[in-house]
Amino acid sequence: MRKRTVIKGSGDVFADLGFSPAESRNLRLWSQMMTALRKFIEKEGLTQADAAKRLKVSQPRISDLTRGKISRFSLDTLVNMLSDAGLEVDFRIKLPSRRVA
Repeated sequence: MRKRTVIKGSGDVFADLGFSPAESRNLRLWSQMMTALRKFIEKEGLTQADAAKRLKVSQPRISDLTRGKISRFSLDTLVNMLSDAGLEVDFRIKLPSRRVA
């Protein structure tokens, strides 16, 4: 039997997968928006066809969303879909926290 090694993650799956800090933040934002849309569709009990009408996109776009096809969506498209779902998108910019030596 092989011995298994467990490595504790950093708390940022994208960074742990080797993405740069900038790519990590971008992917995290995309992921959060897509997750919010999937939860909305599930909570409302919408079929893909109904969700497409409500979010003003095609049914194949909803299929892409539910399958997590992140590369098929721009942030702009996701913001528009969230707005059409009646969800508020909150955006903020802040300085990074500084570590004290």
